Amino acid sequence: MRNKLGLEGIAGLFLVVAAVGIITYRDPVIAGAMMVLLAGLALIAKGLADTVMRSFGLK
Repeated sequence: MRNKLGLEGIAGLFLVVAAVGIITYRDPVIAGAMMVLLAGLALIAKGLADTVMRSFGLK
């Protein structure tokens, strides 16, 4: 995992999980909505990255 994300990516992932944990403690419904939002953003980012990689002929 470290080879793909790097230290900054792992730190960012930890911060996202910690933030969702804090929000879950205060209001679980909002935390659920935040997880759906984050999943949607991740899918958009993956789609954009795949498109860029294909345009350069790398995938």
